[in-house]
Amino acid sequence: MIKSMTGFGRAEEITDNYKLSVEIKSVNHRYLDLNIKMPRRFFPFEADIRNIVKEYVSRGKVDLFINYLDFKDKAGGVYLNKNIVEKYLDIGLELCKEYKIVDDLKVSHLLQLPDVISIDEPELDEDEIKSRLFTVLKKACKVFLSTREAEGEKLFTDMSSKLKVLADTTENIDKRYPEVLEEYKAKLTLKINELLSGASIEENRIATEVTLFADKIGIDEEVVRLFSHIKAMNDEMKLDTGIGRKLDFLAQEMNREANTILSKSTDLNIADYAIILKTEIEKIREQIQNIE
Repeated sequence: MIKSMTGFGRAEEITDNYKLSVEIKSVNHRYLDLNIKMPRRFFPFEADIRNIVKEYVSRGKVDLFINYLDFKDKAGGVYLNKNIVEKYLDIGLELCKEYKIVDDLKVSHLLQLPDVISIDEPELDEDEIKSRLFTVLKKACKVFLSTREAEGEKLFTDMSSKLKVLADTTENIDKRYPEVLEEYKAKLTLKINELLSGASIEENRIATEVTLFADKIGIDEEVVRLFSHIKAMNDEMKLDTGIGRKLDFLAQEMNREANTILSKSTDLNIADYAIILKTEIEKIREQIQNIE
């Protein structure tokens, strides 16, 4: 079933000792682009975190936020590396003298420099914190997946109705095309009879002219391919794997056939049908941009 690339999920775990929360959200993207913001203590688990998220999503721009608050009294410390600060200051003074630069150094500038501040985080049991994190992460991912599936159901319903319009319109074109040939044959016969003042003309000659006309405006192949693409898209939408790129390709092919039908058409009815095709296909292509 279709999954939308737009989704949101959140989960948290609160105890007397800590609060751990995970939030995940996504928007459209051509490929999977996973961005993670989390405390430093979770950095060693990044590869595992990415693998877990990939179990739930294969495409989209995904932002993952992990927050952890420890309530216990094992607070860590923040330390100033004085030796490094002094070296930065010495270099700064040297630059001012050498290049006659005005010294506008502020404390806020110093604090942003690498290694000026060291953070001593409290030690935690790695297996314990990893277990906590992965449990909450999977809960958030399941909520996230359910929102993408719910949105996907709406997309499925909307696209199915649009594909029904495409199928019905293509059917109308298929029915109208032979009528166009018969009308052309009748007009041609009438015109020739008028020019020849009632003299007879060979039926084979008229048949030849009609055949040449049919070759010129022939859309049989385009109609067959349209039916095929519509069926393929209906079938593809029922699959569980990532289908967005395949659907986009099919929509491009359908648009190509609709353009060809419109360019060949000498009949206003078929031209109107072709415009309907192009309009509905464009709506489908817009919806496909939201599909994983």
